[in-house]
Amino acid sequence: MRILLIGPPGAGKGTQAVRIAAHLSIQHISSGDLFREHIDQGTELGQSAHTHMRAGLLIPDEVTIEVIKERLARPDTERGFLLDGFPRNLAQAEALDGILADSESRLDAVLDLEIPEAEVVRRIAGRRLCRRDREHIFHVDYSSPEVAGACDVCGGELYQRDDDREATVRTRLEVYRSETTPVVDHYQAPGLVTTISALGQVQEVLDRALIAIGHGQVDASGASGC
Repeated sequence: MRILLIGPPGAGKGTQAVRIAAHLSIQHISSGDLFREHIDQGTELGQSAHTHMRAGLLIPDEVTIEVIKERLARPDTERGFLLDGFPRNLAQAEALDGILADSESRLDAVLDLEIPEAEVVRRIAGRRLCRRDREHIFHVDYSSPEVAGACDVCGGELYQRDDDREATVRTRLEVYRSETTPVVDHYQAPGLVTTISALGQVQEVLDRALIAIGHGQVDASGASGC
């Protein structure tokens, strides 16, 4: 299967992308991971992306499209893939259509994760990171530390990233809506889009996604259901 997963910041898109791809035994293709791969390998595309990132600029569509095009041309995508983080706008969606047409393939499904803005703000603005080790992550509501403001693992100070502040989150959501709504509309016409709720436990959202693409659901042990 060839699947596109769309969702706003805080919807759990990355978490679901990994699980859906693993369940279907297809490649999980994350644009963010691809950029890091190209940067680490020092490719021409990676150097271009890094130059824009260091300057605080958005990576141009043409660079992003070429990175995706190169990845989709690899043999391991023949069984299928799940795109995560691409396309982000209508121009990228139209470019993806062209890439797939050239390979005589097409998308099978577009999953649109839906979540209320208030919940997105709660999820992201409530995150706190440890200054000593940013892999130690807490949340004021869902996984609060035993001692307020201190990491349970190493005792480091917990802080809120600038990108996680409420005003910034709301701005990110506005940008997402303005750029991604045309993408959803683009795929609505051929009937590819299924909107699913991103609320609830990870397993619940996964079950909804699998049902939407005709693969039943999985229980907590990973076994298939119907």
